Amino acid sequence: MAKKKRGKQRTDFRKKYQGRVRQGDVTRTFQQGDVEKLADVVHGERVSGKGELTRKRTVNNPTIEQDEDGVTSSPDQSLIKGRVISVHGLRSKVLGEDGVFYECAIRQVLKSLSIEQRGVIVAGDRVFFRAESPSDGMIESIDPRSGVISRTSRGRQHVIAANVDYLLIITSAAQPGLKPALIDRFLLTAEHCGVEPVIVINKLDLIDPVPLQPMVGVFSSMGYRVLVTSAEDGTNVGYLRALLAGKQTALAGQSGVGKSSLLNAIEPGLGLAVSAVSQDNEKGRHTTTATTLIPLEGGGAVFDTPGIRQFQLWDIGSSEVSALMPDLRPYVSGCRYPNCLHLSEDGCAVKDAVADSRIDARRYDSYCHLIEELLGEEATFR
Repeated sequence: MAKKKRGKQRTDFRKKYQGRVRQGDVTRTFQQGDVEKLADVVHGERVSGKGELTRKRTVNNPTIEQDEDGVTSSPDQSLIKGRVISVHGLRSKVLGEDGVFYECAIRQVLKSLSIEQRGVIVAGDRVFFRAESPSDGMIESIDPRSGVISRTSRGRQHVIAANVDYLLIITSAAQPGLKPALIDRFLLTAEHCGVEPVIVINKLDLIDPVPLQPMVGVFSSMGYRVLVTSAEDGTNVGYLRALLAGKQTALAGQSGVGKSSLLNAIEPGLGLAVSAVSQDNEKGRHTTTATTLIPLEGGGAVFDTPGIRQFQLWDIGSSEVSALMPDLRPYVSGCRYPNCLHLSEDGCAVKDAVADSRIDARRYDSYCHLIEELLGEEATFR
């Protein structure tokens, strides 16, 4: 039997909305019927507070019902359930359950919520919205997210995709070259948010695959799925297509590794824009400018994301990194000090494991480099 969720929530204003707590002309405004200032009353919203720093807004959201399988619905028949395909400025492209694409704005109260992330709506969000026509919709509420892929951007959370099952970490064997440190950062993010990572090494046609085998072996020994592909000659494209069927998959990687080329090979007819890598610096050119959710014919969907040259971790502290690395995790409890960072401390079981070749030296070097960066960032914000 469906159970009803609370239709209200208490939330802080953003700082720019904090002004005077009360105005002396509220009664006069009500009697005169100022439509602009009474818009919140019409939408069933109430502002209350007892001080400059305690202002809250009570939002009467549409009542959402959830069945035993976790499927949400709304008794308000005027609301349409949909999935956000892409976000461009103040407008979002939403695919409704009726199969129609809608251009939607965001309800004003959602934009005024006190949040740390850069945007309220992101690709992959499941929403309820009203629509007079396909070009005139209004997002009323957002379902709770799971599988959120985020990074830090200018000190704030930048959500790349939401409601993700797989994180496809795409790198290239050449043009541009492999960056193991970037792969490690994506792996940490996947471990942190509970998303299964899959490492894809593309452009296999450009190199001899033998030198890649030790690195593939290291990642495979930790339980990660590693796949070598070539969008040019079709190597393992069929296997990748079968892997993505029925799943919500986010593609991540630096510019030029061939994310769009792989999608074109997996789903013929997409026609995504691709460009050649610069011969001067072996860096790719940005052809994807915003995260876009692309439904697949075989079921499921993929998030085509913009290329990332630097991936700054979000909400992961220096003391948490070793527990998120499956090759370091078994040795952490054997250290002499409970707060050991495994850098220069005495009695460190992790360093002993590296010396005995039980932990790959490259992985440990990547860990040390990352910890030093995080310690510097944490010292800056103290």
